[in-house]
Amino acid sequence: MNETSATSPTAPDADDRLLSEPSLLTRSLRLVGGNRSGAIGFVLVALIVFAAIFAPWLAPYDPTAIMTGPRMAPPSPEHWLGTDNLGRDLLSRVIAGGRVAMLVAAAALGAALTGGLSLGLIAGLGPRWLDNTLLLIFDALRSFPTIVFGLAVVTIIGPSLFTVILVVAITSIPIYARIVRTQTLALKNVEFILAERAMGAGIARILFVHVLPNVLGPLLILASMDVPLVIATEAGLSFLGMGVRPPTPSWGVILNDGYNFIRNSPWPVISGSIPIILVTLGFTFMGEALRDIFDPRLRRTH
Repeated sequence: MNETSATSPTAPDADDRLLSEPSLLTRSLRLVGGNRSGAIGFVLVALIVFAAIFAPWLAPYDPTAIMTGPRMAPPSPEHWLGTDNLGRDLLSRVIAGGRVAMLVAAAALGAALTGGLSLGLIAGLGPRWLDNTLLLIFDALRSFPTIVFGLAVVTIIGPSLFTVILVVAITSIPIYARIVRTQTLALKNVEFILAERAMGAGIARILFVHVLPNVLGPLLILASMDVPLVIATEAGLSFLGMGVRPPTPSWGVILNDGYNFIRNSPWPVISGSIPIILVTLGFTFMGEALRDIFDPRLRRTH
């Protein structure tokens, strides 16, 4: 009688399982591809950032040159968005204004993220008295409305691009610091961090290996959604004459010039409003897509 031996299927080893699992980049692309608004947001943000970086080469005319065309001219093949009251090409000024807006957003949010992350970690991991002191400072800073605080700072040190960046950074630091503090307090007593401490892990390892990766995700999502708010703040201060000073092109300056001559032509106001709307839509949609990517519960469903 012949004996037959049944062979059981072998389980795939760990390397095969790792190779079969999609990477974070692949999962992110799938999520963005399946989210129409997220894809639109990423495309808009990419176009805005590209135009801001290459503004000197994309602008058809010098954005500060006077009388490149007739005054208050409507859109034409020579001037796609028309001209303003000084005959300056509005398309060139809109493109150059995007460079100013992105510079303000990057510098202000970069400073706010750095300061908020540092202070939030100190408040979450430090002693109780230090936490209470920092919370009192955060609440004091947030008690001032942003525009009112900005007008006060501009009155003291004068209107400039640096002033706008300083105002936005100071008013944004408490928001990010509070979020980081809350996340840090929630993670400080989690079991795996307590186990790391019991095994003798230092504060630096706990901070950089466990706390920061869990804190950066929500912080970056919030920062991406705050970009339109920062740009609107810069445009508002420039519109009031308290931000970027002429002849530097800014979307707020374009709106101010167009508002003064809106009875003669609506095109400057339209040209200054459209990029702010596109920036708001793009970064809001991108922030929602980033939230889907960084949220572990949503990642399991894809």
